Amino acid sequence: MQPFSPDILAMFALLGSLAGFLAGLLGIGGGIVLVPLFLWSFRVAGFAPDLIVHAAFGTSLAIIIPTAFSSTLGHRKRGNVEWRQVRYLAIGGIIGAVAGATLAAELSGIWLKALFGLMQIMVALRLFFFHPHLPPEEPGRLPCTPLLLVGLAGGAFSAFFGVGGGVIAVPLMVILLRFPIHLAVGNSSALIVISSFFGSLSYVVHGWGMLELPPFSLGYVNALVALIVAPFTIISARLGVRVAARVPHDKMVRIFALLLLLVGFRMIYKTFFC
Repeated sequence: MQPFSPDILAMFALLGSLAGFLAGLLGIGGGIVLVPLFLWSFRVAGFAPDLIVHAAFGTSLAIIIPTAFSSTLGHRKRGNVEWRQVRYLAIGGIIGAVAGATLAAELSGIWLKALFGLMQIMVALRLFFFHPHLPPEEPGRLPCTPLLLVGLAGGAFSAFFGVGGGVIAVPLMVILLRFPIHLAVGNSSALIVISSFFGSLSYVVHGWGMLELPPFSLGYVNALVALIVAPFTIISARLGVRVAARVPHDKMVRIFALLLLLVGFRMIYKTFFC
């Protein structure tokens, strides 16, 4: 099958719509949905097996950039982005993103796939069971070191797994830094723009010159797939947000967590036992 036949391009557009809708519906980053979809669809499209996982991570990060940027603008209008804090978060995020992408580029696709499956299981368990008693908010001025460390953790997680990183950054800001939740989400969106950009750039550098990459590839980032999927992801995310207001959120999250568990266990099983 040709990597970019009309049928394949239509499939990417459909998958982008699905990922964006689920991201808006459930309030999660699109990467945790995009990566499993890319792992399947890149194989169907005929990508080289040894490069599928790295291409899925790099392309997912590139798509997250405009999505997170749009989200950041929305949070900024509501006063939920503190630019001084974002500055230090971003410095840590850049370092973490480059380190995370470099480590991922050195690992084989088999191990990356297994680790991604394990990450999905951990996120699913967190969605099921983790309802912490939040500490009192302290929105005052913070020293730069804690912000740098939170940015480092979020950036490394984001780039290593090809996802947004909010699943790590938001809890750290709320629980450790004691940010109000709306400020944590807004700052996290701005951090994701930076970490995703430098993470995807690192995947470009580490994949540059690979001979088996399909057409329109910039290293491990496939530019054509990113350009097709990103608009559908952004538009359908807004639809998901509207639907979320009319559907019981807790039930949706539990259903999605169950799906993540199944996909995560299946990914690990197929990696080591098939």
